[in-house]
Amino acid sequence: MNPMEQEKPKGIIRHVPNALTVARVIMTAIVLAMILYAPHTGQDKPAKLLMTAFVLFVIAGITDIVDGHIARAFNVTSQFGRTVDPLADKVLVCGAFLCFAIVGRPLLAGFDFPNWAAHSIRWGLAILLFTREILVQTLRHIAESRGINFGAVISGKIKMFLQSFGIGTVLIGWSYVSRPWGDWFTLITYLLIAGFTVYSGIDSLRRPIR
Repeated sequence: MNPMEQEKPKGIIRHVPNALTVARVIMTAIVLAMILYAPHTGQDKPAKLLMTAFVLFVIAGITDIVDGHIARAFNVTSQFGRTVDPLADKVLVCGAFLCFAIVGRPLLAGFDFPNWAAHSIRWGLAILLFTREILVQTLRHIAESRGINFGAVISGKIKMFLQSFGIGTVLIGWSYVSRPWGDWFTLITYLLIAGFTVYSGIDSLRRPIR
């Protein structure tokens, strides 16, 4: 086989992780735009739009897993990937909860909460997520600038799973569920997200950065 032909697949693969990252950034923008537009469709439960957003969200999550494996397997990591890849994840997850707060979802109508209480739950979680990510990213930047590995740990991975699960819960509940158990399920999910977000933030503060 011609040596030049052997190099072609590697040359193509080198660009795959970054291409997937760019695709995830585009899908993130589309998902967030769909969430913000959903209340303006004139439908109480715009299922088609929200399920499209949910599918794109799942695909974006899969690309996050795949691009990292490809980059490590073929040793084609790049500065672009190391910088943009985690940022895209944070924008997708934190942005989704921020958009939920802006459009007033989940309603949590089954609890007869006053408007200010429901708003406090939605905005409180969104602010908590953003605060935690700013804190952890600052610590990560300081640690890695000093040559210390500050990769993801188990508490952060559980937190990420719960956040992703929570986004799916809100989108599916908004699309199809209008019974009290749906509000209970969503509220419990929000409490779990908040708890693990705080725990993972404290866990990060305990890690050495010197």
